[in-house]
Amino acid sequence: MEDRPKNRIAVDIYGQTYNMVGPESTMHMRAVAVTVDEQMRAIKLANPALGSTQLAVLTAANAVNDLLKLQQKFESLEAELKKQKDEVHD
Repeated sequence: MEDRPKNRIAVDIYGQTYNMVGPESTMHMRAVAVTVDEQMRAIKLANPALGSTQLAVLTAANAVNDLLKLQQKFESLEAELKKQKDEVHD
């Protein structure tokens, strides 16, 4: 298995600097950081009493919720595509 080169970038999320390292482009990693920051700030506006740890956990929970919904939608679309392909070949 070939190791892809890793990119490194410093990003700001909710007033803290984090060093991100990964095979994704720096533009992608920056977009991830901006999205997390925006989500945390939106949750804080709706729930001003939350601390940063609670904010981070709720942001992660929302992200996982979105991921699970997208996975379910993807699986549903895959099943529909397979069904249509099978009907064409029958």
